[in-house]
Amino acid sequence: MMGSVSYENVGPVAVVAVDNAPVNALSQAIRRGLSEAFARFKSDDTADIVVIVGAGRMFIGGADISEFGKPPQSPSLPDVISQIEACDKPVVAAIHGMALGGGLEVALGAHYRIALPGTRLGLPEVKIGLIPGAGGTQRLPRIVGIDAALRMITSGTPITEGDALETGLIDHIGDGFDIREAALAYAQLLLEHRAPPRPISGMPRATDEEGALQNWRTKLEHSLRGEVAPLVAVEAVEAAVGKSFAEGLKEERRLFQHLMDTPQRSGLVHAFFAERAVSKLREIADVAPRDIAGVGIIGGGTMGAGIATSAVLNGLAVTLVERDTEAAEKARATIARNLDAAVRRGKIGRDRRDEILADSLKTVTDYGALSDVGLVIEAVFESMDVKKSVFATLDEILPRGAILATNTSYLDVNEIAASTSRPEDVIGLHFFSPAHVMKLLEVVVADRTAPDVVATAFALAKRLGKTAVRAGVCDGFIGNRILSHYRTAADHMVLDGASPYQIDKTLTDFGFAMGPYQVSDLAGLDIGYATRQRKAADAHPRDRYPVFADALYHKGWLGQKTGHGYYIYEEGTRAGRPDPQVDQIIAQARKEAGTSPRTFTDDEIVRRYMAAMVNEGARVVEEGIAQRPLDVDVVFLYGYGFPRWRGGPMKYADMRGLDSILSDIRTFAETDDHFWSPAPLLERLVAEGRNFDSLNQR
Repeated sequence: MMGSVSYENVGPVAVVAVDNAPVNALSQAIRRGLSEAFARFKSDDTADIVVIVGAGRMFIGGADISEFGKPPQSPSLPDVISQIEACDKPVVAAIHGMALGGGLEVALGAHYRIALPGTRLGLPEVKIGLIPGAGGTQRLPRIVGIDAALRMITSGTPITEGDALETGLIDHIGDGFDIREAALAYAQLLLEHRAPPRPISGMPRATDEEGALQNWRTKLEHSLRGEVAPLVAVEAVEAAVGKSFAEGLKEERRLFQHLMDTPQRSGLVHAFFAERAVSKLREIADVAPRDIAGVGIIGGGTMGAGIATSAVLNGLAVTLVERDTEAAEKARATIARNLDAAVRRGKIGRDRRDEILADSLKTVTDYGALSDVGLVIEAVFESMDVKKSVFATLDEILPRGAILATNTSYLDVNEIAASTSRPEDVIGLHFFSPAHVMKLLEVVVADRTAPDVVATAFALAKRLGKTAVRAGVCDGFIGNRILSHYRTAADHMVLDGASPYQIDKTLTDFGFAMGPYQVSDLAGLDIGYATRQRKAADAHPRDRYPVFADALYHKGWLGQKTGHGYYIYEEGTRAGRPDPQVDQIIAQARKEAGTSPRTFTDDEIVRRYMAAMVNEGARVVEEGIAQRPLDVDVVFLYGYGFPRWRGGPMKYADMRGLDSILSDIRTFAETDDHFWSPAPLLERLVAEGRNFDSLNQR
């Protein structure tokens, strides 16, 4: 269905309705329909005012994503909005559900705006590397001011109808749930008051009396880590201050077209589509998930309490089992603190917090309390023996049809499943800490996991507001397996002469949320030590071991939780400062290894780090641990702080050129052909002149 725009007369009110399910996207057919409707309104002597409404659940959700990357078709959205705004009779935008991007720009082209309770209004273009390109940067500052406009445009975060009314973005909040009825009533009110046309383009320019533009530039330069679209948005809003409306529109369009051609837009558009594609799996396309009335959780430590918090915040009843009463009470207190933080952030109210603790959460010591839950998630110590013991107990207690999930980060889910009498009901659910905050969930599918169990895991992720990625069984699955490889590359650079502080700074400048040694301090150096010890038995004689990391562990320098790791953390701060003693420990490790330290340029650090990440990502895809390269990208965008504007590691490799990545690996292999061995998939794609994206369609 192409979508349609209807025109109807209701007394002196013309009603123009946009109908293009599911989100009333502004396709070429809708733009043409709007243009034709307003041409009709202009010559309709029986209509004194017009209202624009959206059919279904929202006003207009923005651009039609199916047109991304295609040549533009007329009429253009800026032309349609100019046509709407130029009407010599009043135009009302009647908004419900959401008005996003081009949808909000259409509303800004109207003369008056009404919204229903529960409406969200936003300009999210920066999230795909763009700015509003149909007058949003010119009209919005004129009615809400520079600060409020830039808050919306540079974040891309929608605001509520209450905030919109307070800033002046809308003029009225309607009553009830019927947007058409509310719009007609408001239009009649405007007619009674003889309200004239009120185009925003004719309003005074926004003023920058308090230096808001420079304040925003300064703030964004310190926070964006290389992302360009929000800073370009400041330039566009500056045009609304210093230029006429017509000149400002031209400048907005010039900046918009500039961003259309940037690699960042390509990366962000890839991330946008990858996030939507990652849950589309053939194996569960027509499979119904199992009903889950409640969730059981085994273990109330940091991870278990976080999973429980996520579940209760999203309306699921939770029964959490701990080893004794003291541990159960401690877990309950942790969850209560997490809920208190949700209250402070405005996510829930105090009454809802109390209701959850009273009715939705049980912390017990008896496994028998789980007899009626449909899904149990084990979140105990990362030990195969411990986990097998838990699963043996669950196998005895839970009814057939209940799902047994493990939250393991590394261990073999097939081995865990084989320890039960129902391997088809066993699955891995690898949450990321803190589990009630992090959006990523790796769904680890074992060899005998039933399709409806996989479908249930993806349905659970959606309910919890998480992005689920299917992973196969191997040590570390997708994310931690690749992490182990590129972290090793970083450790090799330290052993060869690079400073961990240079590596961290270089990679945060590249766009990562944190560098690898900052991540170690956040997670705890005891975690890294335990991982290294677990893998020691399988180490190859040519493996290079980071003895400096063990030295920090043995000193009790475990990172932020002890105030000392690779960095020193002053009391009350999470920002660390470099420690000369760490440099000395590393120097001693180099001396004992007989290494002559050399310097590394920032460019070489990035090339080595990214080559290791991409090379192992290629192996993960080739082995089927990740079904597509985009699955790797989504894991790193949501779980590992990879810069979204680069699209993910596999998209980054495509944009840089797989031949360049392969050339780097072969160069690095000249001095270490044990670690630097090109992935066969990478070699094959280069030989065939293809890229990773060519594998995303399968």
